Amino acid sequence: MQLKFIDEFRDPALARGVVGTIREAWGDRPPMRLMEVCGTHTVSIARAGIRPLLAGVVTMISGPGCPVCVTPDGYIDAAIGLGKRPGTILATFGDMLRVPGRESSLEKERGRGIDARVLYSPLDAVEIAAAHPDREVVFLGVGFETTAPSIAGAILSAAERGIPNFSVLSSVRTIPLAMEALASDPEVKIEGFLCPAHVSVIIGSDAYLPIAEKFGLPCVVAGFEPLDILYGIYLLLRQKIRGAATVENEYARAATPAGNRRALEVIARVFRPADIAWRGIGVLSGTGLRIADAFSAFDAEKKFGIEIPFAAEKTACRCGDVLKGTIAPPQCPLFGKACTPEAPYGPCMVSSEGTCAAYFKYGVE
Repeated sequence: MQLKFIDEFRDPALARGVVGTIREAWGDRPPMRLMEVCGTHTVSIARAGIRPLLAGVVTMISGPGCPVCVTPDGYIDAAIGLGKRPGTILATFGDMLRVPGRESSLEKERGRGIDARVLYSPLDAVEIAAAHPDREVVFLGVGFETTAPSIAGAILSAAERGIPNFSVLSSVRTIPLAMEALASDPEVKIEGFLCPAHVSVIIGSDAYLPIAEKFGLPCVVAGFEPLDILYGIYLLLRQKIRGAATVENEYARAATPAGNRRALEVIARVFRPADIAWRGIGVLSGTGLRIADAFSAFDAEKKFGIEIPFAAEKTACRCGDVLKGTIAPPQCPLFGKACTPEAPYGPCMVSSEGTCAAYFKYGVE
């Protein structure tokens, strides 16, 4: 499918044609269980009403593609603890403010005196540190491969400029090995992956080849527009019909097989693979990015001698099960009742990319 302009990717007539092709090709087979890994895909699918359009053909399962949502309570607690240190400035992306820890959130603690600032770039935190040499500035480095280069770049900038009062509390995760963990989980029962677009721009579509080969699962990298997603789903179904399991790249206009070489070099220079906890999934080996020893002066964990515990999550909130794909948001007893965007109980309702927030906003049943 060769489209060029944004209105083409949102054309209702073209969308109806793709839906018709999908239904005709799939016939009366049982619905195929597909997981969209990326939180932006989850929002786009809900906003465009793709689930009801393909009812009976595919069952779309939302995965752990919201970085704020998969961050465990223990990280929030550690960040709050750092923020309470005299003279400390916390710098963070906006969604992190409202994510609850075990007893509080950064938003609540900011009302009690913590200096927590919302930034658009990790480099802004470096500038704050340069402007306030008498204060410690800690950037909350949460994200996937998409944000890893900018976080690494901020550390390199601070090192090159000799800014010792800047550090990062890293909670960066990598996607492919987490997808492997989900692919091997019999409770989830995934039959194909709609792979994340932004992450794929960095790591490349070839990063999913081990998943296709090891688990026999079709994988398709797709963009975020309705036609991107519909055509990506069509490619997954076509592989299933043919008995194939490979990686196809619908998002070739931005993602290449090998990814962004420069970004990968920066990540490799500053970070090292490490075990890390994922909300709802547990500790996954090698899926985290820890700051390398050469840059330990900018590692907030080492600098302040703290440890991020894998704290047990709130039992009444089933955000972890939503992230794993074992339930849909309406199956959580708190959804739309004790947990709403105005008063979120769990992180899946907090983030703009959260599955619960998307279901609530767009009325997904």
